[in-house]
Amino acid sequence: MPTLNANGICLAFDTAGDPKAVPLLLVHGLGMQLSNWSDEFVDGLVELGFYVIRFDHRDSGLSTKFEHAGMPSLPLARFKARLGWPVHAPYCLDDMANDAIGVLSALGVARAHVVGVAMGGMVAQILAARFPQRVLSLTSIMSSSGRRGLPGPAKKLRKLLTRRPGDPTDIDSIVEHGIDLMRAIGSPAYPTPERLLRRDVGRSVRRSYCPSGDARQMVAIAASGDRCALLASIVAPALVIHGAADPLVPLACGEDTAARIPGARLEVIEGMGHDLPPQLVERLLALIDAHARGKMLPDSAPRLFVKQ
Repeated sequence: MPTLNANGICLAFDTAGDPKAVPLLLVHGLGMQLSNWSDEFVDGLVELGFYVIRFDHRDSGLSTKFEHAGMPSLPLARFKARLGWPVHAPYCLDDMANDAIGVLSALGVARAHVVGVAMGGMVAQILAARFPQRVLSLTSIMSSSGRRGLPGPAKKLRKLLTRRPGDPTDIDSIVEHGIDLMRAIGSPAYPTPERLLRRDVGRSVRRSYCPSGDARQMVAIAASGDRCALLASIVAPALVIHGAADPLVPLACGEDTAARIPGARLEVIEGMGHDLPPQLVERLLALIDAHARGKMLPDSAPRLFVKQ
């Protein structure tokens, strides 16, 4: 796996497609790795004529881990964030956005379409706001503006999010825990087949497993506050995609994000949860492609419900 140096750290990255094609940067979510973008998704973008760039965030995958910072206290960070108090963190989302810019610069890419998912959507929003000259278009998927007062994870999901694997030293136990979590946040109308889910979670865990890194990324989100003012400054064409059945980042978060970005288009997909299920890959690719090429059909309503 190739790596590059940016902002004093090592970042693992990968590219697909013709370097002379239109660049498109994929930015994944909390604890996710570049390998979590499915082959079908990446290959589909390449077939559509994009030069696809993806990378591991700091504290994820094969990129630099901030183990020297230790395991943060998530309850304390959440408590402070709820009260609007400063949250101390080894880095924040702005640093992660700078990492993304470092990847583009190292590859000689001046401007790119940016597609971010969940936490990656937050990073993508910052990119579009702080580096308008580098972003051709923004697609923010199942993400949030970070505004205080927006709904959080469903009650049934909260306990699972704080639960740890039965045996944190056993790969099989870690994989089973990951499968349980993915099932809980997945799309109820488009469940990922068990075989694929088990394969993908197993590959991800065996490539890298760093729970303290996940925790530090969570604290980075809490420390970064809301992006309401930033969103209002975005000038790039923006598309917000959100699942109507997202139990982790509820639909209201996507609606709020779209409402705060001037001219943003909101696409709500019924039955979609907090994942990118294989059954929706073609639909998502079509939306991203049309948006990037400025060929979205006119939107006659504030939000468009897409039924498969």
